[in-house]
Amino acid sequence: MRILNASQMRQADRRAIDELGIPSVVLMENAGRQAVAAMEATYSDLLESRVAVLCGRGNNGGDGFVVARTLLQRGVDVLVFVVGSIAEVRGDARLNLEILSRLGLTAVEIADPQTWELHFSEIAACDLIVDALFGTGLSKPLEGMLETVVADVNASGIPVVAIDLPSGLSGDTADLIGDSIHAATTITLAAPKLPLVLPPAELRAGSVVIADIGIPQDVIESVDGPYLALLTREEMRALVEPRAPDAHKGDFGHVLVVAGSVGKTGAAYLAATGALRSGAGLVSIATPHPCLPILAAMAPEYMTIPLAATSTGGIDAAAVDQVLEAARDVIAIGPGLGTSEGTQAFVRAVVDRATMPLVIDADGLNAFAGDPDRLVGREGRDVIITPHPGEMARLVGMSTEEVQASRVEIARNFAVAHHVYVVLKGHRTLVATPDERVFICTTGNPGMATGGTGDVLTGMVAAWLAQLLDAEAACKLAVHLHGMAGDLAEADFGEISMTSGDLADHLSDAILELTARRRVEPGDKS
Repeated sequence: MRILNASQMRQADRRAIDELGIPSVVLMENAGRQAVAAMEATYSDLLESRVAVLCGRGNNGGDGFVVARTLLQRGVDVLVFVVGSIAEVRGDARLNLEILSRLGLTAVEIADPQTWELHFSEIAACDLIVDALFGTGLSKPLEGMLETVVADVNASGIPVVAIDLPSGLSGDTADLIGDSIHAATTITLAAPKLPLVLPPAELRAGSVVIADIGIPQDVIESVDGPYLALLTREEMRALVEPRAPDAHKGDFGHVLVVAGSVGKTGAAYLAATGALRSGAGLVSIATPHPCLPILAAMAPEYMTIPLAATSTGGIDAAAVDQVLEAARDVIAIGPGLGTSEGTQAFVRAVVDRATMPLVIDADGLNAFAGDPDRLVGREGRDVIITPHPGEMARLVGMSTEEVQASRVEIARNFAVAHHVYVVLKGHRTLVATPDERVFICTTGNPGMATGGTGDVLTGMVAAWLAQLLDAEAACKLAVHLHGMAGDLAEADFGEISMTSGDLADHLSDAILELTARRRVEPGDKS
C-alpha cells in the first residue's frame, strides 16, 4: 500500500479530478462520510455524544464541514468552530459551510485568542473533538493562536479524531516540526502518510484508519516521486501458495547456514530454526568443528558440517572451499561467527566467490565495516543484508543515532548504490530494493528487542528466498511473518519475558494465521 507525501497526495487528487473527471466536491463528500463511518465503528456511543468539530479555512476544514453535516443527520449533538476568518473559506469548503448554515447549524468563528478563550468552555464540555484544521499541506510550525488551540485541546483530555493528519504534523516528514494535536484516532484519506507510520510523529496519530475516498488505487500507485509502501496482510498472504500433493523436500530449497562460534552456538541454532519453520526443504549448518557436537545435539532436523576453526573457536579462512562445495540454493552467513581476523577473511572470501544468493547478517556484515564496496550484488546472484542499526552504522561510517534519524534514506541509498536488498531491522523494519523502493513492516513489538530474534529472521529470509526465488518477495514475507510471530509470542508471554525462542516457536502460528488456516487442537472434531 503506497505511502504518499504532500506533493504526491496533491498529484493523486489532481489526476482523479482532471483525468478521471471525479469532481473535487465528491472527493470531499466521500472524505467526510468515510470519516464518520470510521468514527461510528470506533466509538460505540457516538450517537449519544456531544461532538466539537474544529475546522480550518481550507479543504481539511471542508472535510470537517461534511463530517459535521453527516453527524447532524445522524442525530448527533454537534458544534462547529472555524478557527480563522470565515470570509476566507473558499471553494468546495465554502459550499459545504453554506450547506451547514442552511441546515440550521451555524459555525462559530474563532478569529482571535479572546474568542477562543470565550468558547473553549463549550468545547471542553464535549465528549469528542474532531480535528479538521490542517491536512497534509502544513510545512512550518503552528504559531500564535493555533499553538494555543492545540495546547488547550491536548490538555483537555478529550479524545480527538484527526482528519487526514493531526494538525501540526507535516505530510513530508516523520519528524516533529512543532507542537501538534495528540489524536486518539486518525482517519487518513486515500493513502497512509509518512508521519502516521514512522516515529516520532506516529506517536501523535493514535489508531490509524485509511479511508477510501474514491481515488483508484492505480492512480495512487502511479504517482511520481519516491516509492514508499506499507506491507499489507493481503499482499503477503498472496505470496504463500498451497503445496502440491506430490511435493518433496527438493522443491523447497536447501539452505546452508554458516554461523556460530565457541560460545555463540545459539545464534546458529536460531537461524536454522527460522529456516526450518519457514518451510525450507533442507537446512544444513556449517560451523567451526568445536561447535558441531553442541549444535548436532540441539535439534535433529538440520544437518551439520564441521569447518576448520581458529584458535579462538571461530571459522578459519581455510574453510572457504568447503563451504562453497557444500552450498546448494542459498547461503545465510553471519550469526554468531565472531570478528577474528581469520573469520572476517573467510566471510569476505565466501561473499566474493559465491555464485548462489546470499543472506548476510551480524558478524557477516561486520566483516565489511570500512569496506562496504565489496558488499555488492551482481547479475544472477542476489545479495540480501539484514543489519540492525548498529551494523548499518558501521557499514556506512555513521553513528547509530544518525542511521536511526534517516532510516529510509540510508537504507534506500545503500540498496541502490550496492545493488543489494537491505532489511534494516528495528521498530518498523524496512525492506529497501536496488530499484529505489522501500517497504515498511508494521508487525512486531518491543518484546522482540532481545538477543537472537535477528538470527531467526536471517534463517527465515533465506528459506523464503529458496522457495520463492524472488529476493524482494522473500524479504517482505519474512519480515512480516517475523513480526507476526513476535506479536503472537508477546500475547502469550508479554513484552518483558518473551525470548527469541518463543518467537521461533510461534512461526507456525503466524503462517497459519496469515494463510487463514487455524491450528486443530488434539481432540478437536470440528
